[in-house]
Amino acid sequence: MMHEEDRMNKQVRQDLLPKMEPGQVWLVGAGPGDPGLLTLHAVRALEQADVIVYDALVDETCLQFANSNAVLEYAGKRGGKPSFKQRDISLRLVELARQNKRVLRLKGGDPFVFGRGAEEALTLVEHGIRFRIVPGVTAGIGGLAYAGIPATHRTVNQSVTFLTGHDANGVMPDKIDWHGIARGSPVIVMYMAMKHIGEITRRLIEAGRAADEAMAFVCNASLKNQFVLETTLEKAEKAVRDAGLQPPAIVVVGEVVKLRESLDWLGVAGDRVLKSEIQTRENEQGETA
Repeated sequence: MMHEEDRMNKQVRQDLLPKMEPGQVWLVGAGPGDPGLLTLHAVRALEQADVIVYDALVDETCLQFANSNAVLEYAGKRGGKPSFKQRDISLRLVELARQNKRVLRLKGGDPFVFGRGAEEALTLVEHGIRFRIVPGVTAGIGGLAYAGIPATHRTVNQSVTFLTGHDANGVMPDKIDWHGIARGSPVIVMYMAMKHIGEITRRLIEAGRAADEAMAFVCNASLKNQFVLETTLEKAEKAVRDAGLQPPAIVVVGEVVKLRESLDWLGVAGDRVLKSEIQTRENEQGETA
């Protein structure tokens, strides 16, 4: 039984967090999947919302934090599959807010990182709806961390590029400067790149990236069924096909992939023995000697 002092301390902690107001929409990032990566703001929103409009990439274990009276509305969008139209989703948020509901729009990852959160927020502005943005752990950072791949390491890269593998119409983005990225970014992290991975890897190699450069695919990042495929640029298309990989997946190109040999902390649970960075370097030097 909770002591009175503990109850008071809990109330004080809750008072430190903002409250959802009727007629307000919160655009909240749920992170890459593991419910432990929900922020305090996200959990607080789940506890207060009257209606939760959630994406396909939101792991349903995150919804267990919702209050028992909340109405759950699925509004998933998946490439190549029947999906809700973005404009309809945005207008649904407006409709619910005008019903004086406390509305939670729960999105995988971070709503402002390839998550269409800005589009939805702009629709709310257009209709005079109050809103709040709650950032989440984006898969391009959190998903890689769960795979034991750092987005940056000071001896490897001083910059990183995040890009999407397809545009709003599902085709290769025509505004990406592949030559500029290939030359200027030591590490490239790609969202929604599986559909066009063959063309993407060919463009990077044509732009000057080494064909044998390290590359990894992190599927179902941070979840119990997470799977990581390590390969190279020239072998990636065939490796993905042979492994039967399906999205969602985060794709990373760069020397940081090799650090997984030392940093695969989840692999330790499966009896993987991690190598020190010194051992990894010695192995590489031996292979090139």
